[in-house]
Amino acid sequence: MLLDTPSLYFRAFYGIPESITAPDGSPVNAVRGLIDMIATLVRHHSPTELVATMDADWRPAFRVAAIPTYKAHRVAHGDTEEVPATLVPQIPVIEQVLDALGIARLESPGYEADDVIGTLTHRAGGAVDIVTGDRDLFQLVDDARPVRVLYTVRGIRNLQTVDEAFVADKYGIPGRAYADFATLRGDPSDGLPGVAGVGEKTAASLITRFGSLGALLEALDAGATDGFPAGSRTKLAAARDYLRVAPAVVEVASDAPLPDADLTLPGKPRDPEALVRLADQYGLDSPLNRLLEALGQR
Repeated sequence: MLLDTPSLYFRAFYGIPESITAPDGSPVNAVRGLIDMIATLVRHHSPTELVATMDADWRPAFRVAAIPTYKAHRVAHGDTEEVPATLVPQIPVIEQVLDALGIARLESPGYEADDVIGTLTHRAGGAVDIVTGDRDLFQLVDDARPVRVLYTVRGIRNLQTVDEAFVADKYGIPGRAYADFATLRGDPSDGLPGVAGVGEKTAASLITRFGSLGALLEALDAGATDGFPAGSRTKLAAARDYLRVAPAVVEVASDAPLPDADLTLPGKPRDPEALVRLADQYGLDSPLNRLLEALGQR
C-alpha cells in the first residue's frame, strides 16, 4: 500500500477543524487526521507493506523546464508552495510520528510523491494499492498485476476502487490510457494547458481511435486525416510543441532514485519512547492508540 501522504494530510487539514490542538494550543488537525486515516486503512485492508511517500520537490525542475506554467499558480514567495500557515509546522510532526512508528517514509530529491509511487509501483512484485485523492495516479492502474487506486474523493471510509474498468467507464478510454488522455485534456489545477479546444470528449475519442498519444502523433505527423474529429487535427497541429514535451510532465517517473528501506508494516513502534514523547507533546494519545491497535491486530 502506497500512501500519497501530501494528498492525505491536506485532506485531513481541510476536513478536521483547526480547533483540534496540542496542549500548547498549536493545531494538530492534519496530524491526528492522517494517523486516523492510516489506522482505518490498516484495519480495513491489512497491507503487508506500507509506504508513506513524500514530496521532496513539489515542483520538480524537469517539469518546469518542459512546461513553465506547471503548478505556477501555487507558488507563494520565491519558489515555495503556498501552504496554509497552520499546516506548515504540522508536516515535521507527521514525519516524526511516522519515523517513531517505523512506517517507511520515502522521498527522492528532485521528485514528487507521485514519482516515488510510480517508481515503487514499477518495482513491486505483487499487488499494489495506491491511496490518493489525485487523479494523475489513475495512469498507474493495471489489472494484470494488479495495481489499483483507492480514491479518497468520498472519504477514507468510502474509498472508490479505481481499476481499468473504472477508468474506461468514467472517461471512455482504454483502461491504461489515462496519462495520454490527461495530456490532451490538460489540467488547470496543475497548470497544464492541454490542447486548446480539445475537451474531455474529443480527447477520449482521439485516444480511443488511435490507442495512444504516440500513435496519434505519428498519424498527425504523417499527414493522415482519418480518425480526427472535425477541427481537431488543426488544433493538434497548433499544439505540436506542447505535445512534444507534455508527456514528461504528465507521466509519473518510474526510475526516481530511492534509498533502501524496510517497507514491512510494523507490528509495534520502532521507537516507543519517541512515540510517547510525541503523544504527550501533541496530545496524540487517542489516534495513536487506535493505530497501534490496528497494527497489533494485523
